Amino acid sequence: MSLPADLFRQLDMMVEERGLPSRSQLIAELIRHALAEHEALTRPEEMLAGTITLVYRGDRGRVRQQLAQSQAEYLKEVISSQHVFLEDDQSLEVLLVQGPAARLKELCDALRAIRGVHQLELVTTTALLPPLHDKGAAKRPVRRRRNVQEPGEAIA
Repeated sequence: MSLPADLFRQLDMMVEERGLPSRSQLIAELIRHALAEHEALTRPEEMLAGTITLVYRGDRGRVRQQLAQSQAEYLKEVISSQHVFLEDDQSLEVLLVQGPAARLKELCDALRAIRGVHQLELVTTTALLPPLHDKGAAKRPVRRRRNVQEPGEAIA
């Protein structure tokens, strides 16, 4: 791979600043990120997992209520959320999401349209969460007989 000298220098600085052992590790990370982004754009049915990070002002109308309502409309895609209050009545919220790329984009668009949302970023990966509920695994656990010796009984 050949790069312009200035880009090569910036890449080396980034490797050093992140404390990575090699350029290869950084390049692999950047390629994985670009591939996940490409999947989201070119294969809307592709299942992706990721996070949506939001920064918004909590004092503007019903922002929190509208965010909650939008998330409820995407209940299958929103796995969990974490919320913290920031300075100046701002809030930071991170959603853990999984679903088809097109659905995650729709969710981002719905959240972005809420007045008071200042920043929104979706970061995805093609690696998925394991199934949260497996219908076939809903059977009762098998009870195992313990090898306990009763008086006068031999252990098999």
